[in-house]
Amino acid sequence: MSTAELANMSDKLMLTTVVMYVVALAAYAVDLGFGRRQVAAEAEPEKADVKVLVGAAGAEAEDAAPADASAASAGEGADEDESGRPQVDWVRLALLVTVLGWGAHLGVMVTRGLSASRWPWGNMYEFLTAITFAAVTAFMVVMFRYKARYLGAFVMAAAVVGLGVANIWLYDSVGPVTPALNSYWIAIHVTAAIIATGAFTIAGAATIFYLLKARAEASEAGPGAVLSHIPSAETLDRLAMRVTMFAFPIWTAAIIMGAIWADEAWGRYWGWDPKEIWSFITWIIYAAYLHARATSGWKGRKAAVLSLLAFAALLFNFFGVNYMFSGLHSYA
Repeated sequence: MSTAELANMSDKLMLTTVVMYVVALAAYAVDLGFGRRQVAAEAEPEKADVKVLVGAAGAEAEDAAPADASAASAGEGADEDESGRPQVDWVRLALLVTVLGWGAHLGVMVTRGLSASRWPWGNMYEFLTAITFAAVTAFMVVMFRYKARYLGAFVMAAAVVGLGVANIWLYDSVGPVTPALNSYWIAIHVTAAIIATGAFTIAGAATIFYLLKARAEASEAGPGAVLSHIPSAETLDRLAMRVTMFAFPIWTAAIIMGAIWADEAWGRYWGWDPKEIWSFITWIIYAAYLHARATSGWKGRKAAVLSLLAFAALLFNFFGVNYMFSGLHSYA
C-alpha cells in the first residue's frame, strides 16, 4: 500500500474503534445497572468446618447443602428472565466488542506508523491515541486478572472522550517529526510514559469507585442499584494500590530515560522545562502515596485523596502543560 492509502486506512480504523468503544460503553453501563452482582475476585471463600449432627437432622443438612449450592449455581448461570425469555449477556457482548475495538485501535497506530515510516506518537493526536490504547489494554488485563468489569463503563467513556478530542481538536495529517523526535529514544521514553499513563488511568478509575462505594457503605441507605454491582471498598482500594505499584516504576524509568534523551538532544539532563517539572511533581505525589501506604499505614479515604491528587497532576502534565506553557516540549 502507498503512504496515502495507509493513512486513509488509519483514519477509517479510528472511526471503527470509536464506534466499537461506544457500543462497549453501552453494554458495560447496562451490565453495571442491571447485570448480576459481581463477587469480589480477591475474596477467598471462607473455609468453615461444618459439623454434621448424627441422625435425621444431619442427613437433612447434607442433602440441603448440595441442593442449595445447585440452586445458587443455576441462578448464577441462568440466561432467562422470570418469563422464560432469553436475556442478553451484556458482559460477553461488552467483552467481544472491547476486543474488536482494541484490535481496530491497534490497527490505527500500526497503519499510522507505517504511513509515516516512524513511531506513531510524534504529535498530540498520536500521543492521545496511544494513551487511550494503553488505558484500554490495562483495563483488559485488570478485567481478566481481577474480574473488574465494573470499570468498563468508566474506561470506555474515557476512551471515547479521549479519541473524540484527538480527532476533533488534535488531528494532524501524517508527516515528518521535528529533529528532536527523530530518535530511537521515542520508542523507549515515550512508550514508557504511555504505558504508565494508561495504568494510572485504571488506578484513578478504581479510586473514584472506591470513594463512591465507601460512602455508600457508610450510608444508612446502603449502596444503590449501580453500586451494588461493585465489589467492596476494600477490594477497590487494594486494586488501585496494586495498579499504581505497577505503573510507578515505569513512570520513574520514563523520567530517567527522558533525561538521557534530553542530554543527547539539548545538551543537558535537566533544564526545568515545564514538562520536566510537572512530570517530577507527578512522580513525587505518587511516591508519597505509595510511601504513606507502606510506612504509615495509610489506606482508605486519605490514600484515595492523595491518589486522585497525583492523577490530577498527571492529567495537567499532559493537557495543561502542553497548552498553557511554552518550552522545549511544546512540539508535542
